[in-house]
Amino acid sequence: MMQMAKGIKGFRGEILSVSRDPHRHPDAVRYEPDGLLIVEDGLIVARGDYASLAPSYPGIPIDHLPGLVVPGFIDAHVHYAQMDHIASHGEQLLDWLDRHIFPAEKAFADRAHAASLANLFLDELLRNGTTSALVFPTVHAHSVDALFDAALDRNMRILSGKILMDLGPDGLADMPESGRDESEALIRRWRGRGRLGYAVTPRFALTSSDAQLQVAGALLADHPDILLHTHLAENLRECAAVADRFPTARDYLDVYDRFGLVGARSVFAHGVHLSDHACTRLAESGAGIAVCPSSNLFLGSGFFNFGQADAHGVRIGLGTDVGAGTSFSLLHTAGLAYQAALSRDYPLDPFRALYLATAGSATLLHIDDRVGGLEPGQEADFVLLDCAATPLLARRTAKATLAERLFALQILGDDRAIARTYIMGQCAWNRQGTAS
Repeated sequence: MMQMAKGIKGFRGEILSVSRDPHRHPDAVRYEPDGLLIVEDGLIVARGDYASLAPSYPGIPIDHLPGLVVPGFIDAHVHYAQMDHIASHGEQLLDWLDRHIFPAEKAFADRAHAASLANLFLDELLRNGTTSALVFPTVHAHSVDALFDAALDRNMRILSGKILMDLGPDGLADMPESGRDESEALIRRWRGRGRLGYAVTPRFALTSSDAQLQVAGALLADHPDILLHTHLAENLRECAAVADRFPTARDYLDVYDRFGLVGARSVFAHGVHLSDHACTRLAESGAGIAVCPSSNLFLGSGFFNFGQADAHGVRIGLGTDVGAGTSFSLLHTAGLAYQAALSRDYPLDPFRALYLATAGSATLLHIDDRVGGLEPGQEADFVLLDCAATPLLARRTAKATLAERLFALQILGDDRAIARTYIMGQCAWNRQGTAS
């Protein structure tokens, strides 16, 4: 088990964070070319220019970090049970689920299989610089137990919850009553432990009966500190099927709204095909969208409309959506977000892309008081990026401005650009294979 770093120490390096949305706050970028983080018992207690701050902390050990230090990445939507079926060929969403994903998730009836995948999954997150995540498990309650056990061992900030899907296929279907009882038991078992959080998780509108969607709404009402995590308006065939099942609903979001599932703590993945009414309702409720450009491209679902979301003030974060997403790297995903946005004439700024992958996702998950900005009082989760990780990156970033280097990292970078990943001030992954 990873132990939380004790005592006080400093980390010196080039430090960059974007703790607020630069689209609305032009002064949100915080940058120290030669900066210092002071960390005590895993928490940041001070940050500033090295020359100005260091004299206030004489004699403490200081690690020199050779690279660009940014907050740990925060994945706002990812499926650990789909890890082994990343890069599965040939289908759009609904057929892809039937052909590839539901058979894979049935294997999670075996607790040992769930534990093995949970450990591999979290190690892969750390290797890609991801320190916090909102994670889909499976319908099996022990899939949550396995994930949370592995997260406790690594001291990671992970949010998850048992999938509710009483209309799922044989071997993956629960019942409204069992889904409620198992969810309540999981909340009691894990609430307040480590850095974990719970999310009520109906898979999507088509896999839950009205009775189960009512159960999900009741769980949220009974536990106002937990999240709602589900899928919304991802694929045109999916949207048409939802409209057929709920013919009186105004739109896809309205289906969830009727069951009390749209609120300030609701996280909806995708939102590729949203009406203006849905965007207005998302904004007024405080709910938000986990944008997943890799998955949307891979499944042929379309491109998220950043301009529409901004016009309505919708909160957004960034998710890899592995296994439909094709990379665990939020650096790579940020680059794809730029391309998806540009397809709709929206030039996503590299600093805003970094915000979405860090503090933006943290805000969406209601953990922004703890992580995402490298600010005093927050947990010391951060990543050391190597701008010369590949010959091409090294050439492109030589003598480049900060914005140019960051953009190059997003377009050309991936897991190879992650030199080290720190959890609460302790090195949790090192590309060199040694502890720092």
